[in-house]
Amino acid sequence: MSKLTAPYFPIIYVRGYAMTPSEVADTVSTPYLGFNLGSTKMRQAWDGSVQRHVFESPLVRLMKDYGYRDTYADGAEITGPIAAQSVVIYRYYDIADKDFGNGRALSVIEAAQGLKNLIYQIRTQVCGDDPALTGQFKVNLVAHSMGGLVCRCFLQNNAISTPADRELVNKVFTYATPHNGIEMMGINVSAALGLWDMNNFNRQKMAEYLDLGGTPERVDSLDGKFDPQRFFCFVGTNHRDYDAALGMSRKLAGEMSDGLVKIENATVRDAPRAFAYRSHSGPYGVVNSEEGYQNLVRFLFGDLRVDGVLEIADLPLPPSVQKAKESGKRVRASYYFEATVAPRRALNFKLTERRRDTFSAILRGFDELLDLDKTDQDLPRSPVLFSAFLDSRKVTLGKTVVFSLELAISTTGYTIDNKLWDQHVEGEYLFRDTLTIKTTQTQTGWSLRYLSTDEHWSEGTGTLAKQEGNYYFLPLSSKKGFQGQLRLAVQRAG
Repeated sequence: MSKLTAPYFPIIYVRGYAMTPSEVADTVSTPYLGFNLGSTKMRQAWDGSVQRHVFESPLVRLMKDYGYRDTYADGAEITGPIAAQSVVIYRYYDIADKDFGNGRALSVIEAAQGLKNLIYQIRTQVCGDDPALTGQFKVNLVAHSMGGLVCRCFLQNNAISTPADRELVNKVFTYATPHNGIEMMGINVSAALGLWDMNNFNRQKMAEYLDLGGTPERVDSLDGKFDPQRFFCFVGTNHRDYDAALGMSRKLAGEMSDGLVKIENATVRDAPRAFAYRSHSGPYGVVNSEEGYQNLVRFLFGDLRVDGVLEIADLPLPPSVQKAKESGKRVRASYYFEATVAPRRALNFKLTERRRDTFSAILRGFDELLDLDKTDQDLPRSPVLFSAFLDSRKVTLGKTVVFSLELAISTTGYTIDNKLWDQHVEGEYLFRDTLTIKTTQTQTGWSLRYLSTDEHWSEGTGTLAKQEGNYYFLPLSSKKGFQGQLRLAVQRAG
């Protein structure tokens, strides 16, 4: 029987929604359902300039980099033993093609039941009747778009799975999944829109097949059925390059989306996530991206996780605005927080990228951060900047894992007594710097050093970060008066 070595468990790929019968037929006619497509083009900037970059596809890269293999041989799917490091394509659309089935697409619930059956089938193929291997068996689920909802239905619906069934899943990675439904022009897809099962993305129907109960306003919770820390959401922020429906989808979804799914609807509550300037699908899509692949393999196989939160102490006002505030006038402001993370030697990708010019920056109001008396909050809504999964095995020199954080803070503008302050200059920052962060494992935990790359060469030793328990604190300030600190949580991933 095949040897099982954590974390290199079998991977099941669950593709997304195929709308029309012709799309279903095209889908069924391919062996890997899009997981093998790849791309030779990469958007270099938001203005549309294109850089040539050969990304062979997640499937090929998993084969080349980690020794995975497919489960096809002699023109058919292998029904006998398979290797533990296998990529299995869940072909739940086959039945919807009249050449292979009855022409009726499975419901989300039926597809989730089929996913459960497939997991047990793979366990038999990998472990046989070896009880020791069977006890160690896990799978990783990787899904695009609606495929992520099929995975959640399996994990959350008590009529489909038990806690023992869910324990067979090690981790889940979703690309561009509408975890809180799909909205067009700000309106959730109607529950009455049964044509081609488009109502699968209506929150009322989602609450039913996700077994959430009642009529919740949001349906992005795993409801305690699966650990959200083992669930990763990769989010696209480029609506411009999504060409489905002759471009109508991107017009209706609008900015702050991937052309189909709104950024705010593409994550699971409390789960780690990353953002990239990629569209929902296509040559500039999330699946066909170096960014998506690098997050996927680091989440599945990496050994280090770093989470960054920005704690604000003071957000200064321009002198004339401050003077107006001191004279008793009502001043209001909101702020953009931009954060981009990249590991050392990453020449053509970022692990996560939230930027103002791609409408993906984090937005917070002044009161949410520093004046809770004017809100119903108990604690400041400190911006969660990133969750980065890293792999020390990729370090080629020494034992230190090095990554950069580009951090920028700016304002949307100021209003004084409900009138826009007319001296605001677009692009003026309260704080902007690139931090180089160096993490080394020691006998007692981690040693973390940092330096400002705007002021020092990144190869420098840096300053030892203040440590309190598992948290590390990096003081941040600017000459304009901004004061705060970056709080980093460093832990072993697994």
